[in-house]
Amino acid sequence: MKKVAVIGAGPSGITAIKNFKDQGFSVTAYERCSGVGGNWRYNDPSGHSSVFETTHIISSKYTSYYEDFPLPDDASDYPSHQELLQYFQAYTNHFKLNGSIKFNTEVMHCSQNKEDKWKVKWRDLNTNEVAETEFDALVVCNGHHHAPRYPEYPGEFSGEYLHSHQYKKASPFAEKKVLVIGGGNSACDVAVETSRISKITAISWRRGYYLIPKFMFGLTSDIFALKARWLPRFLRLPFMKFMLELIQGKNEDIGLPKVTNHILATHPTVNSDLYNAVRHGKVKPKCDIERFDGQTVYFQDGSHEEFDVVIACTGYKIKHTFFDKEVINFEEGPVNLLHKMLPVDVKNLYFIGLFQPLGCIWPGAELQSKLAAKHLNGKWQPNGLLKDLVENELDNPDVKQLETARHTITVDDFSFRYRLKKELSKAS
Repeated sequence: MKKVAVIGAGPSGITAIKNFKDQGFSVTAYERCSGVGGNWRYNDPSGHSSVFETTHIISSKYTSYYEDFPLPDDASDYPSHQELLQYFQAYTNHFKLNGSIKFNTEVMHCSQNKEDKWKVKWRDLNTNEVAETEFDALVVCNGHHHAPRYPEYPGEFSGEYLHSHQYKKASPFAEKKVLVIGGGNSACDVAVETSRISKITAISWRRGYYLIPKFMFGLTSDIFALKARWLPRFLRLPFMKFMLELIQGKNEDIGLPKVTNHILATHPTVNSDLYNAVRHGKVKPKCDIERFDGQTVYFQDGSHEEFDVVIACTGYKIKHTFFDKEVINFEEGPVNLLHKMLPVDVKNLYFIGLFQPLGCIWPGAELQSKLAAKHLNGKWQPNGLLKDLVENELDNPDVKQLETARHTITVDDFSFRYRLKKELSKAS
């Protein structure tokens, strides 16, 4: 029986454990937190989680479940982090996965020997014991929301400066002047939340972003978009833009930067509240920052303002500190993995959940896990040379997006699932 190591027991990790066990492998998973759920373990002592007190998922329950274990019927349309954690715990209990997981355990280093086996060096965070275990294969499921990426501006801000990863709730910012940097989901949530109790809250965007409401014509926005997928893309994208502006107006009409790219050129910001907060005068739109000087922030339109706090909601780096950089380094440049899963030059290694879907991540991670387990079991092989297949995948992304660090791992959720299911249909 081959031995498989899984790093992480978040939403991607638990489905990897389940599906590799289903293929008859002996699985040991390593998890820094004290339980499953990963990023959805709000305020876990490990500091791993990036969710807020009020976080709800941005894809709906109708598209955000494991096929092997659907969400309960009474789940909210957009479940909270509490609901999701209960769901992941229920999945783990249902498939009896806890016995395969070493909790409160940190993976320190992974290296491969000449026989293509993996040596995993790990540390028990309770006892500080360090050990090394050999495995036939390694499955990396540690996510990509734990190494904050900070923006770079001239000067230095002398007030409180933090990343959204450190933000948990609005109460510490009561009666403070707050500047939020970014136009993604975290930035808009933080701006809205802090604006309810801050002295002022401003939000700085370097470009325009489409704000997608959570409901359109009584449907969740992902189901509305799914119903429009019969349209060819050259019609669908303008149609979606038209419907958004019909429902809520244009950014430039309320002081937010005009959007100059197509609707999927950046990762969607699904937020029904920022428009209201801006129009209620609670959140003040600002353009990109020019420089810092003490507590004064200078903006590119020539304006300047003093702030007590700057919260950078500027994404994360893809970081795998347990690999030597000459083996794996996706921090800069393309992520050259087939199906965002299979590397070209390293054997018996799989990445699960290392993608940013225009939708929900764990349904795709579940399918990746099934395919990876069948690959290790010899039941599925890519149809062609890995190098050529990866190059073709990188040259033909699901959507053309802006060339930024944020968009190196984007996939269209339903297209990605379709491709994985197609490959699974070829497996024995």
